[in-house]
Amino acid sequence: MNKTLLSAALGAAFLGLGASAASADTLADVKAKGFVTCGVSQGVPGFSNPDDKGEWSGIDVDYCRGIAAAVFGDPKKVKFASLSAKDRFPALQSGEIDVLTRNTTWTISRDTSLGLNFRSVNYYDGQGFMAKKSLNVKSATELSGASVCVQQGTTTELNMADYFKANGMQYNPVVFEKESDATSAFDAGRCDVYTTDQSGLYAIRLKMKNPDENVVLPEVISKEPLGPAVRQGDDKWFHLVSWVHYAMVNAEELGVTSKNADDLKANGSPEVKRFLGVEEGGKIGTDLGVGNDWAYNIVKLVGNYGEVFDKNVGEGSPLKIKRGINALWSKGGLQYAPPIR
Repeated sequence: MNKTLLSAALGAAFLGLGASAASADTLADVKAKGFVTCGVSQGVPGFSNPDDKGEWSGIDVDYCRGIAAAVFGDPKKVKFASLSAKDRFPALQSGEIDVLTRNTTWTISRDTSLGLNFRSVNYYDGQGFMAKKSLNVKSATELSGASVCVQQGTTTELNMADYFKANGMQYNPVVFEKESDATSAFDAGRCDVYTTDQSGLYAIRLKMKNPDENVVLPEVISKEPLGPAVRQGDDKWFHLVSWVHYAMVNAEELGVTSKNADDLKANGSPEVKRFLGVEEGGKIGTDLGVGNDWAYNIVKLVGNYGEVFDKNVGEGSPLKIKRGINALWSKGGLQYAPPIR
């Protein structure tokens, strides 16, 4: 194809993509079909994990249920698509899923070159290493020559390469497409070390045949802001998905919980009533394309951010991860939400 024809073809393709993006209305599509389709992991305890009955739980799962609560007033109007790291972005790009809520790191390349949009962060994480105790290492700086199991197509794989190179260490990567295969290989002794986000390491350690034979090393080697992604060119849906998280964070800051939401809806301060959709300014839900009780439904039916964190990964869960940098900004953490007014 000559340059003139190639330029014309590319231009037509670009215009076609632009037209498609401009006309996108995922919120209308979701309302029409009656449920939200969320892309989740293939099983990460605390984030998105099915039990033996196929029931999903985790922070990312509750995020999806929060979206359904905002749109339908019913957190059960969801369908979960279990996706590998390799398949997650094509599934979102193609429209197979409405939103990706799958412990996915927000990076510049993903935000620009993949046709996706990120904004809110529902878990601030960082990559670490879990090693066999038999290695007798106390630091990641002692891992030169180790074999490391890792999932393919992740920022984890890239960060690992950068870390070993920066520290002048050699290593043998043992790469798997599925996280479950990587963790099984580590558990079976096919590699010395497993690497992923630290939150995942604590969850995965509990699933090992002998958890006490494995130790999570102290180093955190990356920034991993985890949050949902949607397709570009669909602002209405982008805003709604973002504000579901912000509603959960604002609710915790305002002291609104799943247990007291009804009482505060009747007896709360003007700010709380506005948040719950019963005071002047409650039309914010209409502007989002949902009911004015959208925030009330999220908190009442799913919980505020603190409740969701605690039951899935915090003190109320087997993981017992400290809030740390995921505490509210007013308590020394990074969770900060714009005001709802």
